[in-house]
Amino acid sequence: MTRRIAILNVLLAAIVMVAAAQQVLINAGGATFPYPIYSKWFDQYHKKFPNIAINYASIGSGGGIAQVTAGTVDFGASDGPMTDVAIKEFQDKRGSAILHFPTVLGADVPTYNIPGVSASLNFTGDALAGIFMGKITKWDDPEITKANPGVKLPSSNIVVVHRSDNSGTTFIWTDYLSKVNKEWETKVGRGTGVNWPVGLGGKGNEGVSGSVQQTANSLGYVELAYAIQNKMTYGKVKNAAGEFVQANLASVTAAAAGMKEMPEDFRVSITNAPGKGAYPISSFTWLLIPSKIADPAKKKAIKDFLGWMLADGQKMTEALLYAPLPQAVVAKELKAIDKIQ
Repeated sequence: MTRRIAILNVLLAAIVMVAAAQQVLINAGGATFPYPIYSKWFDQYHKKFPNIAINYASIGSGGGIAQVTAGTVDFGASDGPMTDVAIKEFQDKRGSAILHFPTVLGADVPTYNIPGVSASLNFTGDALAGIFMGKITKWDDPEITKANPGVKLPSSNIVVVHRSDNSGTTFIWTDYLSKVNKEWETKVGRGTGVNWPVGLGGKGNEGVSGSVQQTANSLGYVELAYAIQNKMTYGKVKNAAGEFVQANLASVTAAAAGMKEMPEDFRVSITNAPGKGAYPISSFTWLLIPSKIADPAKKKAIKDFLGWMLADGQKMTEALLYAPLPQAVVAKELKAIDKIQ
């Protein structure tokens, strides 16, 4: 009897060791813009496949690019596609290519805290550029009031809030401003981090949201999901068709519909998209996956996750206020998964 128990204990230990050996831990990090949907996906995927765990650090797109380039994470995430310079740096350090996989569509919104004003304000691109350059300093500036007839705006100073960390949310915001305002493009430009002319810095969408909520007469930019989840007031933005459009699933989807064709590397900008009903500060967001993954178990897990994300994962997007990928993009990405070796 004792011998039999000993044998069973040995077998049980062997089973535990095999199970432990099959556990796959994947570390990732980057964009805060898609963090709510990524948290949902990684949790649901782990429930479906308990041996696979994906740990994601919401550290901003700049951090995601830096860490995947350094090899400290298995994949990164960014709301702005990597530049040619960043891609070359990755190739030089890692000896392989970096692949961009769009995951969802989202939007940046101008969110504000004006005591006594609960209306959804209209903003032109010139108004937003002027505010963030420090040229428009009062809430009752003519560039703002002419777009908001009937709304009594105070003469209070505008407190500008922007991201302090390198951020894809900032890339989307500054990419839009660069397209609609020539002075912004030449003096400030676009990027995950820029030399802000004015304003207070907040880390992450969380930091900007908190600063705007706590500061009277402030204006900042956050991802749509953060604004809604935190019950923040946000405005409409004038699009390329001349309409003031509110960010929602339909208007973000309309922005993607204006895209003529997705390039082979999936690096594309859809800010200031043409067409009626398109919200102008919309964007894809991307996972950044090395084309060569040495660990066979991690490689299989990441490729399998991408396939799941493009199928079951897309069904979860709208509940968290992200627009799903167009089917043509999904089909193209499913083929691109084979590039991971």
